Amino acid sequence: MYQIQQLAAEILARIEAGTTLTDALADAQRQAGKLTPAERGALQDLSYGSLRHLGVLRHCLRQLVPHPLPEPQVERLLLIALYQLQYTRAAQYAVVHEAVTLAGMMARGKFKALVNGVLRNFQRRRDELLANAAADEVAQANHPDWWVARLKEAYPAEWRAILEASNVHPPLTLRVNRRRISVDDYLRRLEEAGLAAKALGGDAVQLARPVAVRDLPGFAEGLASVQDEGAQRAAYWLDLKPGMRVLDACAAPGGKTGHMLEMADVEVTALDIDNARLARVGDNLRRLGLSAQLIEADASRPDEWWGGRPSTASWPMCLARPPAWCGAIPTSSGFAGPAISRRWESSRRGWPMRCGRCSPAGEKCYTLPARFFPKKTACSWKASSSATRMRRA
Repeated sequence: MYQIQQLAAEILARIEAGTTLTDALADAQRQAGKLTPAERGALQDLSYGSLRHLGVLRHCLRQLVPHPLPEPQVERLLLIALYQLQYTRAAQYAVVHEAVTLAGMMARGKFKALVNGVLRNFQRRRDELLANAAADEVAQANHPDWWVARLKEAYPAEWRAILEASNVHPPLTLRVNRRRISVDDYLRRLEEAGLAAKALGGDAVQLARPVAVRDLPGFAEGLASVQDEGAQRAAYWLDLKPGMRVLDACAAPGGKTGHMLEMADVEVTALDIDNARLARVGDNLRRLGLSAQLIEADASRPDEWWGGRPSTASWPMCLARPPAWCGAIPTSSGFAGPAISRRWESSRRGWPMRCGRCSPAGEKCYTLPARFFPKKTACSWKASSSATRMRRA
């Protein structure tokens, strides 16, 4: 178990440094070598779960250890172990034992006794610590105070409901590949496999309970893909027509690229600045039996990747960068607010250059998480580009 605890603590460190949870988890699984399906599942649960409850976990830890530890990785280990003790069915003695064993391998073992004492103290004072956390707004929100303040300002009547929805375990939503199978036929395949599901409209299907992708009928053959219902709206908004050329800026892992190619006979240029992430776009397209032009490049520097080919009468653009890093914010709680602001500014500065390589008549679809962006910023961008329609999902 301590190997999984160690990997989960390293994932927390990566996220604090600005890596997305999806990438950090994939990298950890790859670097760990061969993990059993049970170990992979446990690592995913520890990673997602500790982030989802990070506000409560940190509040409890600060009650037990008032000041941050000089060894950050030990503090991350404690957060992972606290999550296991409170939110999983793992044997309590095993969680403590393995965490103490791992602590003995860190910082020459000088925090081994502290880890043991903190975890056993939590077991003794669990009800008291959780009651105190329940009385703290930030802890219960499992979001940082700056995020809560921003939501209160933007949505004074709905901010509590938004926070509650952000902490709910998400459903598993699929996108049915219309080139291979209809939604009705795929629902029958799911029923035959013993998986209850319902159609949500368009190509979206939602399962009654999440399952591993290996258990989805026809997944390996490209009959369906995992994609949030909201993310599936982007392709519809572009009003795709056969023969169009489409730019998908910051395309990894390829969900919107794949959906556009499933919907129409279009020519897609998929950009991403990270070669490893771009490789995932290629993997997903091969599974779907589709193809696109994949380019490793910074979308804000078009002269490095645009070959000068003139756009068609309508060259739509799908800019999908913000969800790649904003999607993890609700679960990342207090992580890296300034870094998020810097990324927002970087993306915003690049948009006019990206638009400049698209036809003015073309649709531009920015898949932005509306609750994140400051209203004044979003409105000023909308007003400055008459060819761009900003749609709030």
